[in-house]
Amino acid sequence: MPADTLTLVLATGRGEGLGPLTLHRAKAAVPFGGKFRIIDFTLANCLHSGLRRILVLTQYKSHSLQKHLRDGWSIFHPELGEFITPVPPQMRDGSDWYAGMLNALRQNRYLIERSEARQVLVLEGDLVYRMDYAELIRSHRERGAQVTLGCRAVTATATATTPLLLLDADDWVQGVASADSPLASMGVYLFDTEVLLAELGREATVHAADEGGAAGLLAALAGRYRIAAYRFGGERGRVTPDRYWSDLADLDAFYAANMALLENEPPLDLYQEDWNILTYQGQYPPARTVPGPTGTEGIFVNSMLAAGALITGGGVNHSILFPQVRVADGAIVEDAILFHGVSIGAGAHLRRCILDKDVVVSPGATIGMDPRADGERFTRTPDGVVVVPKGFRL
Repeated sequence: MPADTLTLVLATGRGEGLGPLTLHRAKAAVPFGGKFRIIDFTLANCLHSGLRRILVLTQYKSHSLQKHLRDGWSIFHPELGEFITPVPPQMRDGSDWYAGMLNALRQNRYLIERSEARQVLVLEGDLVYRMDYAELIRSHRERGAQVTLGCRAVTATATATTPLLLLDADDWVQGVASADSPLASMGVYLFDTEVLLAELGREATVHAADEGGAAGLLAALAGRYRIAAYRFGGERGRVTPDRYWSDLADLDAFYAANMALLENEPPLDLYQEDWNILTYQGQYPPARTVPGPTGTEGIFVNSMLAAGALITGGGVNHSILFPQVRVADGAIVEDAILFHGVSIGAGAHLRRCILDKDVVVSPGATIGMDPRADGERFTRTPDGVVVVPKGFRL
């Protein structure tokens, strides 16, 4: 059934809330969970849902993302009509960059038309969740909907830009609610192709979507089409219903989402054997701990260590180490996220921090111990998490 569905993944966002982690990469390319990129979750959902015709719309500082797609996601067979293809702005509709979701789709209208797809699934590529899209497509067709929206329960983390849905008793979308709605849009949109193409040619809809985002789009469509709400986390489908969804809106949300993976029962299931999250993995040796020069054993407690990580006489507690991280003799790393290639010198002490790729911390240095000093040198979040930019040498 998903074979006649075209998938467009929007990976154009700057991710201002995640600066400085997005200083050199798009939000969709930001590392997450010890070995993944954020976009891997959306693409893994597509893979397991049988969706094999995928266009990834890229724009902002896209080199890292496109390299990751090449290295980690060149798995489909073009001779079978399968593809994952990055699509930067084509300037086919004016001379502007992508200005919003509908504008990005309109600039690629010709790709939608020539796909001859029955439905078009539009996904935001900078969210973290697991979902069986095949069940959403099945529900869409069974109900005779023209548009189906993935929706989730409203939580305390919902942002002001999250569209709240006004539903009738049968879960048909009547419009956008101003408040007190139990359900919100989750960045998953399924359109009958003829409906989407018609709206791409309607200036009022494109303007409403580009000016008002998802809420503007829903307001423009409501009352004119049969719009179904599909409740996220149901019992149907192959993925275990952990019901986890995060937009990683800011650095504190990003930090919390990573740290939640270290809970005894994490809210996001990374260990379902038939729903693995694919990514690019370098050919690194296994992670290990070894005694340091002073004879101190390298140890780690309740932490994630990716391939190539080496703890030489240091101690790591409640932290996430990406590939090829080095922790030297006597160094202490607590409640930290260390991206690829970070090096921690002997006797250094880190607490509640995020270190971007290739950061070097000199012997004896400290991060996360002195709020005033940290604030003068680095980004410090409202919750007190210190973020060190890529390649910084301390």
